[in-house]
Amino acid sequence: MIGKLENYRVFCKVAQNKSFSKAAQELFLSQPAVSQSVRQLEEQLGTQLFLRNSKKVELTAEGQLLYEYASSALGLLESAEHQLGGLQALQVGQLRLGAGDNTARHLLLPCLERFHQLYPQVHISIYNRTSNGSLELLRAGRIDAAFVNLPIEDERITVHWECPIQDIFVAGEKFSHLKGKLLSHKQLAAQPLILLEQKANSRLYVQRFFLRKGVELKPEIELASYELMGELARINLGLSCMVRQFCTQELQEGKIFEIMLADPIPSRSIGLVSLKGVSLPPSVSRFLELLQSLAD
Repeated sequence: MIGKLENYRVFCKVAQNKSFSKAAQELFLSQPAVSQSVRQLEEQLGTQLFLRNSKKVELTAEGQLLYEYASSALGLLESAEHQLGGLQALQVGQLRLGAGDNTARHLLLPCLERFHQLYPQVHISIYNRTSNGSLELLRAGRIDAAFVNLPIEDERITVHWECPIQDIFVAGEKFSHLKGKLLSHKQLAAQPLILLEQKANSRLYVQRFFLRKGVELKPEIELASYELMGELARINLGLSCMVRQFCTQELQEGKIFEIMLADPIPSRSIGLVSLKGVSLPPSVSRFLELLQSLAD
């Protein structure tokens, strides 16, 4: 672009008002400064833009042509600035997140409800995926952040927030003889077990822990979804492996009870992650702030 952007702004304002003095008033500039901007633009373009007389100024043919393009371009820039301002204020935009079933229910939904109350204009897209599936969407640019099981061995991923969780085994009344007892890993493995399917990250985490202790878990029932884990334990089909933080209500109501291990499963974390080096959109940044505030 030959001329400075500010000179084009001044030029368009003079053309709209057909007056240097009125343009100066609207731009909060001195009249000599306005005249100088127009003169600089004419020199840079090598053409006269205005016909001047004592009463008003008129555009030349060349000035008219420039005005049509310049006013359109400046209008587009103003529209872009308005859109960007809307994004920062979350009056527009979108929130694109990935999360598994259980994480969505217990971690995502409470924060999402508050976010939507504050920013109803923001379009929300939630992709229900496993941790690996969410990471694939993240790397492909289809989502901006994801709730996943930690840790992650990937240098391209940044962790913004973590929530510690504890895997436990729970049972129903049929197994009440186990209440208060400290079971060894072998004793627990001898019970009828209910686990998620083998590809589930939480299943792999627990299974690897037991294998390190020399014990292989062989479940009688495997589920593709977490939702039925507590119910199957409640109706005494076996011991379900669940997350303590996600079955608090059932434990408090006495529908199920926790099986105590002499050597408990180490705690792990669920985190909100994004691609390293990629700035979070304003919507995700604000969602993260709400998530942190609700966790405090």
